[in-house]
Amino acid sequence: MTWESQVPVLFHNGSVGSQVDHLLDDAIQAVSEWSTSWEPPCNIFEDQDGFAVQMALPGLEPSQIDVQVEHNVLRVKGERRSEMAEQAKWYMRTIPEGVFSCSFTLPASVDHDKSTASYRHGVLTITFPKREEAKPRRIMIECQ
Repeated sequence: MTWESQVPVLFHNGSVGSQVDHLLDDAIQAVSEWSTSWEPPCNIFEDQDGFAVQMALPGLEPSQIDVQVEHNVLRVKGERRSEMAEQAKWYMRTIPEGVFSCSFTLPASVDHDKSTASYRHGVLTITFPKREEAKPRRIMIECQ
């Protein structure tokens, strides 16, 4: 079975309950000044060489982002703080602030010891190469 068929269950540590919690948090935030944690938009993809996670984190410095792998789980967390005065009169406020956190269970086919992370133009990209035994290989047919 490929990991792509398991993305909703395998990678994103969430449940229907947590999705409902996010909907309620969004509703509460929309009608009040109450601040809560937020989750950055993510892309998850695989190619022939490995697996990657991209997160949109514009406006943050790399030092504000913590990336860890423990027990085959990738965790990314940090905090975005407002530089605007609290007395500002807001007309629209959709850029999330406060603590963010995401976690993803990694497939067994990746070598997280050889992972890399880069941050460019506000996008964090974390790559995990596939283990050699997990890569497809061609079997040559011998003529007899």
